[in-house]
Amino acid sequence: MSSIYAAKESWHQRILFSNVVVTRKRNLFWGRKWRSLDIKMAIGILFFHILAFFAPFTFTWDAFWIAFFGYILTGIFGITMCYHRLLAHHSLKLPKWLEYACAYLGVQAIQRDPIYWVSIHRYHHQYVESEKDPHTPTYGFWFSHMGWILDSGFIMEKYQERKNVEDLKSQAFYRFIKRTYLWHIFGFGALVYAWGGFPYLVWIMGVRSMWVLHMTLLVNSACHIWGKRVWNTNDLSKNNWWVALLTFGEGWHNNHHAFEYSARHGLEWWQIDLCWYVICFLESIGLAWNVKLPTPAHKFKKSLASTNKFR
Repeated sequence: MSSIYAAKESWHQRILFSNVVVTRKRNLFWGRKWRSLDIKMAIGILFFHILAFFAPFTFTWDAFWIAFFGYILTGIFGITMCYHRLLAHHSLKLPKWLEYACAYLGVQAIQRDPIYWVSIHRYHHQYVESEKDPHTPTYGFWFSHMGWILDSGFIMEKYQERKNVEDLKSQAFYRFIKRTYLWHIFGFGALVYAWGGFPYLVWIMGVRSMWVLHMTLLVNSACHIWGKRVWNTNDLSKNNWWVALLTFGEGWHNNHHAFEYSARHGLEWWQIDLCWYVICFLESIGLAWNVKLPTPAHKFKKSLASTNKFR
């Protein structure tokens, strides 16, 4: 029996510089059905990467700083605070006008509409590291980073009916954004080109959007592979300091999986969490409330939980 087991497990590979083992197979490129959506996504992502390739040849300081400012706006306010901590986890509340404004910034991060993004993220937490996890590294680094984006068949196999975002579907604003998503991207791109020509298009639509995209994806991939575990969570999540610096605090991922509802991810004073500082500011001026944090009792329970199979 042991020889049979060894043969079955012989293809398993350990991801470089980690203790994470690839235990599941998924054909990422060949031997799989490429749906029309996958082809469109691949073409779109390739287009923006090619656009970013022209960055050295179109550099100007004004284009650079506008792209950097856009990285802050779409990264902190759009994806990190709104899509993730507000919409996906209800870690805080904002006035509707501010919530919708931040959600629109998230739209311009070019990571799909809020309904889709939040649905996938909630499924990630619900089925973390199982076969139904949308982007577990147990299928390999590439799958957890970008492969799952180009494999709509995987999502359709696992989630026939996505009914975990009824709170967003009930709001006309989010339904409108979902129906008209691409028009907002094309419209903004046209405005950027009219404003600053090809250099602005390269830096604001190419460099800025692809940088924010890959920083978000590193949370899904790197933070389930490399880093440190400080809480007993039933998954591979890890705190990764360099991802945290690049993603405004999202890299404190083991903290997040231990306390999903927490608006603060950097739970220690030295764990830099820029998004949390923004939330504190908004709360101090009355623009954020119901800001959730883990209780000492919950922290104590997590710290003393029995060692699990992923540790």
